[in-house]
Amino acid sequence: MSSNSIEVKIENNVAWIALNRPEVFNSFNREMALSLQDVLENCAADSNIRAMVLTGNGKAFCAGQDLKEVTTPEINPGFRRILEEHYNPIIQKIRNIEKPIVAAVNGVAAGAGANIALACDIVVAVESASFIQAFSKIGLVPDSAGTFFLPRLIGFQKASALMMLGDKVSAEEAMSLGMIYKVFSADSFEAEVKKVAENLAQMPTKALGLTKRLLNQSMTNSLEEQLALESDLQIEASSSYDYNEGVTAFVEKRVPEFKGN
Repeated sequence: MSSNSIEVKIENNVAWIALNRPEVFNSFNREMALSLQDVLENCAADSNIRAMVLTGNGKAFCAGQDLKEVTTPEINPGFRRILEEHYNPIIQKIRNIEKPIVAAVNGVAAGAGANIALACDIVVAVESASFIQAFSKIGLVPDSAGTFFLPRLIGFQKASALMMLGDKVSAEEAMSLGMIYKVFSADSFEAEVKKVAENLAQMPTKALGLTKRLLNQSMTNSLEEQLALESDLQIEASSSYDYNEGVTAFVEKRVPEFKGN
């Protein structure tokens, strides 16, 4: 599944997906955007993969769009294609894949890079990382679902200020705002991310996927619609192997061995 711009390794039912353009802080060009979509699709289809980690090689997580691509006429796809063929499908795949996806933010996450991270199910960051809604600095508007997720994570007023002013947000501040889940020291970052990912990979994947579907729908559902969907998906979850295993293990006072279905 690897390409020049995306590296993938699979260990203990976890797919480790690394953006691999460190010389440009993992900024997106068309090749990397399309490769990431292919990787996400392949991971979704592989039943041996039960969790994913998205991170960056080098010093940065992702600096957003490669501006060289959009300022070089012969290779510039144009903003409509960049959004409709690059970023929007990436966000949709991250949200629609019914497996947990962890963003392991190893450095700066700016522009589309920040918003791709925030679309993931769990976001953790190294203490030196930062998040920047960099769009206003060059006369653009936030994309990659930033205007959808960020206000829901931290509130309308704070999101508005960060998007208009383009302030840099430290990892610690991002955690205190509720933007991300946890911050780890540089020394422990890799081990802690591995612990989170491998824990998710041993959990009941079907139930986690259905939970993700519920969270997606909660963004737009009424209370009545959400209660009805909870009922439907709880019935679906209760017919799974993992539910039976979880209950049996509880009664037998042992650790459950979930299979993800």
